Amino acid sequence: MRAGRFHGFVVRRGEQVHGYVDRCPHMGLPLARDLDEYVTPNGDLLMCSWHGAMFRIEDGFCVGGPCSGARLQLWPVAVRDRMIVTA
Repeated sequence: MRAGRFHGFVVRRGEQVHGYVDRCPHMGLPLARDLDEYVTPNGDLLMCSWHGAMFRIEDGFCVGGPCSGARLQLWPVAVRDRMIVTA
């Protein structure tokens, strides 16, 4: 595996944290057009602001939009000593 940089984001839901690479499986664009605009207004799904794909927060599975059935790429994260770290 090559080391390198990527853009990712973390969503906290209760005590759980979920990390994803910031790339929509539909066209490879970042999910958010504007910084930190990943979650739908009611907070229940992640959303690609370019084409409207909707993803479950818990597993990144696309439940609607142009890439239904695809998934966001996981970024393994964990909480250690009250800090979010790459697992």
